[in-house]
Amino acid sequence: MKLKIERQSLRYFVTRAVVGLLFLSSSAFAQYATKWMDIGSFQSWYSNAGCEYEEQRTLTQQDGCRWPAIYPNMDMQAAKGLWIGIKNWKDASGTTWPVKVVHFGPRFDGDASEFVPVAFTTTDKISPVQVIVDGNTSYNNPPDVDNTDPNLNADRMIYDSVNTAIGLTMVRKMIGFSQQYHDNYIIYDYTFTNTGNVDATPAAELPTQTLDSIRIFFQYRYAVCAETRYVIGSNSAGWGIGANNDTRGDKLNPASTFFGSVVRTNTPVNADDDIRAQYTWLGNFNSPTYGSYTFPGMPGLGVTGAPPSDNIGGPIWGRALSTGPGPAADDTMGRLGSAQFIGIATLHADKSATDTTDDTGEPTTTAYVSSDDPLNSQSSQFNSSKMESEYALMSAGHGVGWLAGQVNWQGQRLADRVGLGGDPSQGSTGGLSVANGYGPYNLAPGQSFHIVMAEAAAGLSREACIRIGHEFKWGEITAAQKDDSVYTGRDSLFQTFRRALANYHSGYNIPSAPLPPSLFSVTSGGDKISLSWTPPQDPKVKGFKIYRAQGLYDSSYTLLYECAPNVTSYDDATAVRGFDYYYYITSTGDAADNNGAGNTPGGALESSRYYTQTYDPAKLLRPGVAPVKQNGAWHLDQIRVVPNPYNIAANQNTLRYVGEPNQIGFLNIPSQCTIRIFTELGQLIKTIQHTNGSGDEYWNLTTSSDQIVVSGIYIAVFETTAGGTDPVTHDAIPAGLVATRKFVVIR
Repeated sequence: MKLKIERQSLRYFVTRAVVGLLFLSSSAFAQYATKWMDIGSFQSWYSNAGCEYEEQRTLTQQDGCRWPAIYPNMDMQAAKGLWIGIKNWKDASGTTWPVKVVHFGPRFDGDASEFVPVAFTTTDKISPVQVIVDGNTSYNNPPDVDNTDPNLNADRMIYDSVNTAIGLTMVRKMIGFSQQYHDNYIIYDYTFTNTGNVDATPAAELPTQTLDSIRIFFQYRYAVCAETRYVIGSNSAGWGIGANNDTRGDKLNPASTFFGSVVRTNTPVNADDDIRAQYTWLGNFNSPTYGSYTFPGMPGLGVTGAPPSDNIGGPIWGRALSTGPGPAADDTMGRLGSAQFIGIATLHADKSATDTTDDTGEPTTTAYVSSDDPLNSQSSQFNSSKMESEYALMSAGHGVGWLAGQVNWQGQRLADRVGLGGDPSQGSTGGLSVANGYGPYNLAPGQSFHIVMAEAAAGLSREACIRIGHEFKWGEITAAQKDDSVYTGRDSLFQTFRRALANYHSGYNIPSAPLPPSLFSVTSGGDKISLSWTPPQDPKVKGFKIYRAQGLYDSSYTLLYECAPNVTSYDDATAVRGFDYYYYITSTGDAADNNGAGNTPGGALESSRYYTQTYDPAKLLRPGVAPVKQNGAWHLDQIRVVPNPYNIAANQNTLRYVGEPNQIGFLNIPSQCTIRIFTELGQLIKTIQHTNGSGDEYWNLTTSSDQIVVSGIYIAVFETTAGGTDPVTHDAIPAGLVATRKFVVIR
């Protein structure tokens, strides 16, 4: 973009003021658009302002970074922050600032014009899959896709462009993959360019200048996880009080002994230093500020400083509070509720604006910052002394512990400092966040630099969490054995980082799974649950697999049915009346189509369950009621219309269908029939073909031309369209049997 050379004084400040008022007028907080990345097992949300501050999307401390996302309360994100610092910066009035820092997060209480959104779009490789349950769209998050690009290497990309108050424009791309071995991380691709623009209006541009000593500083306040927020202490997991943090690739010695010589003796010292990463897990809760965590019979670690109970992995033996998110009150089998590891890894960082090779010395700062630190509140781009302290933190170096506004220790990883059974909060009120600082970079006008990261989560499977937690509770394994199992999640996390790195180096050319069906429909019936799908136009599809869970959508799924690629429907006749059922369908490929790129294990790939997952229940409906033959004549006497009369003004608590105000039911009807609805004058206004084999059908009180019916008397005519036999005499039931019912609508 062409830079304006003229100095813009009054116009500049007026424009900036207007932008700030526009963002802050509706409330004390700016309102920003958000988008979800929900095509894989690791899911999160993103803001159009370039970062995600505390309680930005919802007034919930833990929101985002969900893994495994199919289960509720898997959120591990408490807050994120992005600061950009610069030296010797000249504003539009000609004043030079020795240090200037613009902020977004981890708490929002600053100037909304520091980060100004420009563009925010979502592009998918394929059109959104339609998932229908009993005629209604089923999804966990509302679909939000702006464009479709079949040439996209990834499966989804969220594009975010932001101008900053220092004239540095940031473009970040959130890149997600649905392939089953690469769906638990999201790539973050950042480009920072010296454009001189400070907001979205062309008038607000700065004088042409080189941006000097740029520092990019990210904070990640992880809180593992919402499932044990009210189990481990009183909301301690919600704030990240017990978050333990470690770093790799920082070239620090001695190495972390936490995993190497005490608990897991088979882990070599400084393992995984080939990866530049910081990561977090639920450490030992040891803070009296947030309540106790003691359940009868739970062993401690038996070492000095150990908490009264061993909470590595978050064993669920009970609840500290009865309200809020988390497990059911009767979920006391010992299941591990917080066995995840989550972290951020650097995949690439330019050496300079003119040298785009990867600088293995980046990030230059790896810090552990008290999440409630004074620097994380009341941020301002006009507070000179505070910006000096912020810049000092951003450039502090490796292994820095920053508490209460200053360096508390240096050159040591937090895990080393905490040791086995120690307090990872280090006495802070809110626990410690991990932080990465990149730079310094210098940018002449028009120049850019590039940073790529991967955020990932991994750990024990749900089945393993249940099994190991149960064994620990009933004394079949020791606390140390339970901890060793939890710590294998660390290995899984670094395996994920290596896959993300290999994917990046491949140019995102990992083998793709076959495309999912474009439509997946599930219909409840009286004697079966019918499933149908529309196959994709993809020659790699070699068949389909259907998986089913009973009771809850986050239950365990088992393979129900497998078929050839030309099959498009299946009737689930094994469902049991009285239970809810959930499904997903995958397209299966051929092992020959998997070349192993990106460290992908060999074998045939399947499309992602998250494309076709149903989140609403299907169930067996009441069976159709067969006509009865009496005295040589057929009768349909059991048919009922409910409610009758239908009164729109009736109290919702007295209606049969609470939450469905415009609905009446035709009950105890034949399994196959045609229902015709007439006005009192004999005008046909609606025809319903009832074909699902059940004894119930519902009408939303609208005509065939989508007009809502008025008050009056209506006549429903029921005519059988299929045969069958009398349940007593076993005589064949003829089609064409007719019954009528009158009902009243009052509006």
